Amino acid sequence: MRRATALTVLLTLAAAGAAQAETWTAFAGDPAALQWFYDADYSYRDQQSGKVVVMQAVSKPSAKIGPSGPGKPDGVGFIYALDCGRKTVVQVASYKPGVPPVEAEGWRTEKGKAAATADDKALVAAICAGADSIPVK
Repeated sequence: MRRATALTVLLTLAAAGAAQAETWTAFAGDPAALQWFYDADYSYRDQQSGKVVVMQAVSKPSAKIGPSGPGKPDGVGFIYALDCGRKTVVQVASYKPGVPPVEAEGWRTEKGKAAATADDKALVAAICAGADSIPVK
């Protein structure tokens, strides 16, 4: 229960724009068109599930979109839980301007879907390469 409360607090703070510093790292896409980033400052390993939780955001300069977190006028993205051993992805929440992230029930026990798209594979590769150094919360 404490872990669910902790994630809810993180989602609420993120929605308010005060979660943590944002260090966006590009992992897929075309910088001139649509590019995906993850927030290295937000990433953590969930103590209860062992999955790595990461916030990703999209950037599209021509549309004046991010990368930014929840609560920002140009923030569009997702919060995912990754199982680095199985290379699976579970969507924890999504966000866009005016729509705060809402935690999906049961994400900790969900097996997830295989990282099949190029973007999902790139996210898993980027995050899981350094997963041992990600803090546990």
